[in-house]
Amino acid sequence: MDRAKQARPDGSKTAGADFLQLDVREAPAGGLSDWLAGRLRQAVSDGRLPVGARLPATRVLAADLRVSRGVVTEAYQRLIEDGHAAGRGRLGTVVVAAPVTAAPPPARAVPPAAPFAAGPGADAFDALRAAPARIDLTPGLPDLAAFPRAAWLRAERSVLSTLETAGLGYGDPHGTPELRRAVAGWLARNRGVRADPADVVIVAGTAQALGLLARVLAETGVTEIAVEDPGSLGTRQHLEHWGMRTPPVPVDAGGIRVDALRATGAPAVLLTPAHQFPTGAVLAGDRRRDLMDWDGLIIEDDYDAEHRYDRPPVPALHSMVPERVFYAGSVSKLLAPALRIGWVIAPPPYRDALVGAKRFADLGNAALPQLVLARLMESGEMERRLRLVRRRHRRRRDAMIGAIRAHLPGATVHGAAAGLHLTITFDSPVPATALAAAALDRGVKVHPLSWHRRLPGPEGLVLGYAATPPTAITEAVATLATLLRGPARKGT
Repeated sequence: MDRAKQARPDGSKTAGADFLQLDVREAPAGGLSDWLAGRLRQAVSDGRLPVGARLPATRVLAADLRVSRGVVTEAYQRLIEDGHAAGRGRLGTVVVAAPVTAAPPPARAVPPAAPFAAGPGADAFDALRAAPARIDLTPGLPDLAAFPRAAWLRAERSVLSTLETAGLGYGDPHGTPELRRAVAGWLARNRGVRADPADVVIVAGTAQALGLLARVLAETGVTEIAVEDPGSLGTRQHLEHWGMRTPPVPVDAGGIRVDALRATGAPAVLLTPAHQFPTGAVLAGDRRRDLMDWDGLIIEDDYDAEHRYDRPPVPALHSMVPERVFYAGSVSKLLAPALRIGWVIAPPPYRDALVGAKRFADLGNAALPQLVLARLMESGEMERRLRLVRRRHRRRRDAMIGAIRAHLPGATVHGAAAGLHLTITFDSPVPATALAAAALDRGVKVHPLSWHRRLPGPEGLVLGYAATPPTAITEAVATLATLLRGPARKGT
């Protein structure tokens, strides 16, 4: 007897399941098992039930649909008989095969060097990250293999064991009090920045900080933020996305030229004074004094400040003129970009507007990662990790400098005393963008200096070393040298 030929449930009652949005009112009279088996086959065919997916227990699905368990059992048996599913004992009924369908046409291969085919657009970094490479010398990448997984898990368990139920609700767009307190302590110990925890606003990395600050400043009539040149293409793109004009200001060995900054007439400037990107220059003392006399606003991206090897620490500009400096930092280079946690300290007149912008951006960062990071900062784990990665980064930096001396004797190295990358320029004209494209064809990923420059200047490359073992660094530099002696040297 076909158990499917039972009366359907009373249409006045709910007779459906969240699973596959099943509604037995769609079934034809007397054919519940046929209908259910057909819906399951369709879900397997279109991928909603992929191979390995476990079907609900017959008892559970029958209760949801308000049908007899026999209806569901029979439908499952039909899937087993035609090879779509298999009974796996205590694991239940599992999808084991999908219907054979025509293979989709192969995707058109994208040439590895496509990111360099034209000037860098808004998706330049996405395209470069997606391009396959054996050796990735992208600047700004920390050693992700050194992420303290065990310490993070211990801190997470500790947080969850003591977290009150209310802590799982919506939080303060300012950031959790615990992380704001931990960040204030971290900055006081490591950057000479004195800030009350109430001054700290937690954001989703420096990228979000720039977007929020652009909106806050625009509300006060600021439409221009000057930027260093050469300077980060990514930060400039973020500012321009939010409607800011970004006049370039030249950088030399002493950092940004304040006389040229004054000449732009811009009311604000974005700076990386502790380790300028990409040149590695440290803002000189006389330039710092000139900036104190300049009456504009400063956004200080404290990029790479903790990663130093051959020089003493450099004080943050915020410690000198806090009333005019928006101080921004993050854990992207200390731990991992994937955490998306950073902070901003704004001058008092702008603080409420910044918190308001953050509120309407996302209601605030996720609270649990904030609490875990606060635990790591307050336990001393962050300082221990910083000491560890400094030693590792120094070895990799030394390997890169040694490889450049051996294979690229005509290159000049910039910014070696700190950071996660080096910039090299060449004594003779070199088509660096063509060189970067040729290197990507050979499986080596680098940035051409031209990506980060709008004013005239020497050609070069920006080479990250923190995420790459010394042997791979040496191989990559040797590959660049081979290409320089070949077609890339001729601009092809």
